[in-house]
Amino acid sequence: MSRSSTSDEVEKEIGFDKQTSQNFNTEEHEDLAEAEQPAFVVHDDIEKSGGPADYDGASLANVQSEKPSVNNIKSVPNGGGIAWLQVLCSFFVFFNTWGIINAFGIYQEYYTKGILTSSSPSDISWIGSLEAFLLMIVGSIAGPIYDMGYVHELLGVGSVLIVLGQMMLSLCSNYWQVILAQGVSIGIGTGCIFVSGVAILSTYFSTKLATATGIAASGSSIGGMLYPIIFYKLQPTIGFAWATRVLAFVALFTLGISNLALRVRVIPSSRRKFLDLPAWKELPFLFFNLGSFFTFIGLYAPFFYIQSYVLDAGLMEPDLAFYLLAILNGASTFGRLIPNYIADRVGPFNVLTPCALMCAILQYCLISAHSSASVIVIIAFYGFFSGTLVSLPATCYVHLAGPTRRGLIGTWMGMGFAFVSLGILCGTPITGAILGVSSFKYVWVFGATFELVGSVFFVLSRLAQAKWRIWVKV
Repeated sequence: MSRSSTSDEVEKEIGFDKQTSQNFNTEEHEDLAEAEQPAFVVHDDIEKSGGPADYDGASLANVQSEKPSVNNIKSVPNGGGIAWLQVLCSFFVFFNTWGIINAFGIYQEYYTKGILTSSSPSDISWIGSLEAFLLMIVGSIAGPIYDMGYVHELLGVGSVLIVLGQMMLSLCSNYWQVILAQGVSIGIGTGCIFVSGVAILSTYFSTKLATATGIAASGSSIGGMLYPIIFYKLQPTIGFAWATRVLAFVALFTLGISNLALRVRVIPSSRRKFLDLPAWKELPFLFFNLGSFFTFIGLYAPFFYIQSYVLDAGLMEPDLAFYLLAILNGASTFGRLIPNYIADRVGPFNVLTPCALMCAILQYCLISAHSSASVIVIIAFYGFFSGTLVSLPATCYVHLAGPTRRGLIGTWMGMGFAFVSLGILCGTPITGAILGVSSFKYVWVFGATFELVGSVFFVLSRLAQAKWRIWVKV
């Protein structure tokens, strides 16, 4: 047997894929791709024996790989300085993605009385909904690009679009201009960087993944709290244009840290598929996405409209009403940390499901909230429980895929985000249309009812994932 034929057979035996290696056109990408391959060593004795047919098989032995594998859970650091530095990077990614979207309530109120007074509440809501929709849908498209190794390219392009959109927003005076700057540019930018913040943590943490994700996801709460405060305090003194530019500089500084400090540990060795249609036949995955879809239709009604509600009802003075959004997002910080810490011990589904139900109950309670104290208490609790619905889904997708299908996590997450984005896109504009023809009572009824339907599907997903058992960690 010739030397070349022997080499080809060995390569075939150990699963070496030449076509796969062509997907990476830089040395860095090739190194990351090799990390995905099983770790074997080929002994020189194999050639001395005349080839694999004459050898006893001991020449192919599992050894400890010098490079980590995305499918090898034992190789995941699950802690350490570099790993927690990635949590900081992911924190600032959340800060400038969901944090910006959570802050849209301050713009919703300002636009109705400022530069977009001629636009209806529903029209204005489309700006924030489009922003959130593009975050999710572009994020699902960016997933395969992330898998190809272009992580820093995605982060850089997204950062530029966010800062550029914020700067252009400071020059806007018409509805279509705001749509392009805030809805499209910032929306696409957040979609480009969001996948990096989510995916990077699953390669650095295993048993501590929910805790790490919760800490990172708290950035969306901090951003949703700080961005409105900065805008509200600066706008009366320096005007809309410069207040908006200050927010752009904040985004530039925080995203600069993520661009400099983010480190890719490993990426899959082959391009991820956009679709894995058989996944929709699995009941846990199907029910989970239906639950997320219905929940997110109603989730953001308080974020967008609570300030307008208390002002129209005369329950608070403007200065106090403004802080409702800060209270909501501030409480959401703890809703990302405490439940995620518990989720590592009892399972993410066992935490997510009751939190979704509590959000529905609390939004129903807003119907009977006719005092400033009652509104503050409800909003604080709503912020806490809603924080879980934003931070835990990524961890749930990891559990849905399981340890044997970690290579499909990105695909499943992308499909789920794309589906859920439709709920985000239509949710708040519908509530704005309801408000245009009725009252806030029916806004809360609409939002709470969809959250209730979503929590039912979460229950079904949890039961299906646990093989219909109740007292198990899942």
